[in-house]
Amino acid sequence: MNGKKLMPAEMWAHMKKNSDGLVPAITIDNENGDVLMMAYMNEEAFRLTCETGYMHYYSRSRDTLWKKGETSGHIQKVISASIDCDRDTLLYKIDQTGAACHTGNRSCFYTSLNDWDPARDKEE
Repeated sequence: MNGKKLMPAEMWAHMKKNSDGLVPAITIDNENGDVLMMAYMNEEAFRLTCETGYMHYYSRSRDTLWKKGETSGHIQKVISASIDCDRDTLLYKIDQTGAACHTGNRSCFYTSLNDWDPARDKEE
């Protein structure tokens, strides 16, 4: 390591983005390692997460930036951040307040594929 701390804009410039210019961000519980959610970040969400220490994301469906927990109070405080070997996915260890999932579940990954019934899915 060269010990030089990169600025968010410099890090973002070197990440591989999807065709929409976004990078997936996976959050895991710092206490137990549970995967809590996956969402996308644009450059502004990444910068705000770096600057504030709280998770920000880009909503593809709403076409807007959002701070996790801003309305629900279910905030995500960043403990550490990593990037994968392909430089196209971020991994955040966080302290989660409340539920991570908009359904009220602790994790967004609460449905086992063995139990999944797509016919029972509703528009959310």
